[in-house]
Amino acid sequence: MENMVNIKINNMPLSVPQGATILEAARKAGIQIPTLCYLKDINQIGACRMCVVEVKGARSLVASCVYPVNEGMEVFTNTAKVIKSRKTTLELILSNHDKNCLSCLRNNKCELQKMCADLGIEDSHRFEGENPKFEKETSTLHLVRDNNKCILCRRCVAACDEQHVGVIGTNNRGFDTDIGCAFEKKLADVACVSCGQCTAVCPTAALTERDESHTVFEALSDPTKTVIVHTAPSIRATLGECFDMPIGTNVKGKMVAALRRLGFAKVFDTDFGADLTIMEEATEFIGRVQNGGVLPMITSCSPGWIKFCEHYYPDLIPNLSSCKSPQQMTGAIIKSYYAEKEGIDPKNIVAVSVMPCTAKKFEVKRDNQSGTDGIPDIDIAITTRELARMIKNAQIDFVNLPDEDFDPALGVSTGAAAIFGATGGVMEAALRTAADTLTGQDLKDIDYKEVRGTDNIKKAKYNIAGLEVKVAVTSGLKNAAKLLDEIRAGKADYQFVEIMCCPGGCVNGGGQPIQPASTKNFNDLKSLRAKALYDEDEAQTFRKSHQSPLIKKIYDEYLEKPGSHKAHKLLHTTYIARSKY
Repeated sequence: MENMVNIKINNMPLSVPQGATILEAARKAGIQIPTLCYLKDINQIGACRMCVVEVKGARSLVASCVYPVNEGMEVFTNTAKVIKSRKTTLELILSNHDKNCLSCLRNNKCELQKMCADLGIEDSHRFEGENPKFEKETSTLHLVRDNNKCILCRRCVAACDEQHVGVIGTNNRGFDTDIGCAFEKKLADVACVSCGQCTAVCPTAALTERDESHTVFEALSDPTKTVIVHTAPSIRATLGECFDMPIGTNVKGKMVAALRRLGFAKVFDTDFGADLTIMEEATEFIGRVQNGGVLPMITSCSPGWIKFCEHYYPDLIPNLSSCKSPQQMTGAIIKSYYAEKEGIDPKNIVAVSVMPCTAKKFEVKRDNQSGTDGIPDIDIAITTRELARMIKNAQIDFVNLPDEDFDPALGVSTGAAAIFGATGGVMEAALRTAADTLTGQDLKDIDYKEVRGTDNIKKAKYNIAGLEVKVAVTSGLKNAAKLLDEIRAGKADYQFVEIMCCPGGCVNGGGQPIQPASTKNFNDLKSLRAKALYDEDEAQTFRKSHQSPLIKKIYDEYLEKPGSHKAHKLLHTTYIARSKY
């Protein structure tokens, strides 16, 4: 039982857990204290000074995000002294901030902008003076850094450290401080894994994904091109947030309708590619177990995780499944099977994927991601946020759209594919197919709940047809490093391991809708979004990848069988060791 303390906030009596911060206690009282640097469990440094409050008896204002409550404390969150301090802080931040808000990607979604509006701060000239200018950092395929919009909150630094990568930090001191790589290296020249978690936590637009929506619009306007789009499992659970719908709303039908109205020739489901991935991955796993292959086999769906392995754990590359990701598999089938069936030259197809992940932009350009005569499987990968901007730019009334279905040619999928977007989903989907294959039965007990949820590392053991299968599941690269160190040291005898780059899986990917810290800190976004995917799984007629009529058809008509020579040519890939320096 928690020990409670009695305090007052704005003269209101309150009982809160001992050890809670003033910020957390105020939230319980229905008071949202503004913050710019604070991210729960990630960045608790009290640096921005926006969350200052008065505490009776204290000599000065205190940072509520790091100041613990104690018995009898009296707190005041909105006195004249507090408001004056917050306004002054904002004016100082604005004094060297690029204020081109109207053309900014984060206009109306910027935490700094909102605070200025809340406190009535306009374009202040009170602290005019030297104003350093920075060139935009555009060296990578996935990200743009504009330090002219940086407020030095250090959230991105904390997020990168939390991902066990830590390739960015503070350079210089005092007024000259900026955020970047050591020795001012370009981001492309360090061991960044392209996860985009830094973009997801930035309160302004100092960090954004490399926007390629204009390239998609150009392709859609080209009469010589057949532009086909497919959407990842998690997009349906997150896209609605960009249109102010509740977190965890499944907007699959509206998403399909919006994509048609944007002008795509066909709207397919990457869930099909997820089912295809399971067929190949489960076959590969069974083959390794039965033939003495390298174990544990580790999943390969997450390109951020793959790049992390190549940089930091290259000795474990042989453990990686050779399967391409669902994004790439879907593209490979579009430009081979579908192109042949429809009589379209694959060179005239533009394959666009909508992904939760900025690392997908890097994956598109990787070597050995061209299954058809050197033609890239995917031409353009855009994030959830980019798709939302396209819908808004086209003046599509998303919230009031009717629900529509994916085009059936590559739009039929199973519940197993739907859960790919949540941590543990790939493992569960693979186990469903592997268990049926090994037992030769249509097993009814298919909910592998031990691998579900957002715990840091989940471990389970299953007996399948007399074979003991030990599995582990993790998400977030800090957790992955712990698990990999255990495997590397020979302290674990897992047969199958799932690793997702982003904490919680794709539902929390670096390209997902931006939520302000006030929402992130007090809501479990990962679980709310994942629930939509598990609900879809349970509602599906088919819940195992090998039961999909479309999957059966494609193997019968085109791929022959899982693991065939043709399947390997189209659906499998290779990896390379990369330097971490």
